[in-house]
Amino acid sequence: MRTLIRSFFRGLRLVLAPVVLIAEKLSTPQSVERSAEEQAEVDEACKNLALYQFRTCPFCVKVRKEIARLGLPIEVRDAQLHPEHRQELAEGGGRVKVPCLRIAHDDGGVEWLYESDAINAWLHKHFGAKAQGSSR
Repeated sequence: MRTLIRSFFRGLRLVLAPVVLIAEKLSTPQSVERSAEEQAEVDEACKNLALYQFRTCPFCVKVRKEIARLGLPIEVRDAQLHPEHRQELAEGGGRVKVPCLRIAHDDGGVEWLYESDAINAWLHKHFGAKAQGSSR
């Protein structure tokens, strides 16, 4: 019975994956505009960030849309298709759960932030005010 249920959901994911990706492509917002200096600051800050995700995960899509809206050049690491990223996530964050934002601090510490709402709130807190100020 378990095998049948797993097969059903795997098949469902295969059918829905293209729909999720097309919907993301069609609904991703335009990014905010910043001055060259402001964007350079944002680019530098984003070098310390990496998003671990699965391409068709709806919660990952939600975070990627916020990243696009804020115009952030955050490295995206697919933990589903790349075993090395999956292992980094398991060892560093303690579990393979996506989305997960890896935040490398200046003092050498690393923070692993899970949950799409928490990640979006963190991104908005650190980059939203700057983005809103430059778009007016």
